[in-house]
Amino acid sequence: MSVVTMEPKAAPVPRRLSRASKIRLARLVLVVALLALWELGSGRLFATFWVSKPSLIAVYLWDWIVSGDFFHHLAFTMGAMLSGFAAGTVLGLAAGMWLSRAPFAAEVLDPFLVAMNGIPRVALAPLFVVWFGIDMLPKIVLVFTLVFFVIFYNTYAGIRSVDRRFTDLAWVMGASETELFLKVILPAATPYIFLGIKLSIPYALIGAIIGEFVASSAGLGWKIQMETSLYNTTGTMAGLIVMMTIVVAMNAALNALEARLLSWRPEAREVRAQGPQA
Repeated sequence: MSVVTMEPKAAPVPRRLSRASKIRLARLVLVVALLALWELGSGRLFATFWVSKPSLIAVYLWDWIVSGDFFHHLAFTMGAMLSGFAAGTVLGLAAGMWLSRAPFAAEVLDPFLVAMNGIPRVALAPLFVVWFGIDMLPKIVLVFTLVFFVIFYNTYAGIRSVDRRFTDLAWVMGASETELFLKVILPAATPYIFLGIKLSIPYALIGAIIGEFVASSAGLGWKIQMETSLYNTTGTMAGLIVMMTIVVAMNAALNALEARLLSWRPEAREVRAQGPQA
């Protein structure tokens, strides 16, 4: 009579979190910890009047959204922001690409571009209201002036910084001027361009808000100014949180687009090859 022995089953290997999941979890923990400290400290360590508290801000945001007034102000601000952002991005890219390929014109225009970029946009905002009225157009123009130079200088620097060895090799292999630009220069400069676009997002929102501070009858900037004039810290903080959320969401969308478009980079391939991290 044979004795049958049962081998113990191997314990299941715990699933490891990827590096991206660990980063998201750490961010979530940090946000929760900061909100908890803010909630507990408000009214104990510092007066609620000065910084409000997360619970009050959450209630205010909920009432603001339910009333429908939130979407009216959000649409007004986002309309001015996105319009100026799109125009500044397109023209900034075009100007950066052109001047990077025309060194003589770049040297001639350099002091004029520096002078225009040195003008404080806050000083221009009242002039734009005088020139274009109090509707959405002056906000769009103000956003454009902020975004254009950020995109332009990053595009120009990115194209000018392309390694000469790559372009020489492409020439030797018989690439045309168009192929050289589209297949070598532009891909190499794309990280600089995306950096400029991401850096310009906060400036675009700031430009729209400043324009609404100066003259407006709607928008997040107008709402924040109204709540501040009434010493309603909760309403002011709610508006600021909405602004931060917009910037973070747009930056996350651009990061996803950049990761997809620049998947050919060696560092991107290394991250995919490593897979989940311990």
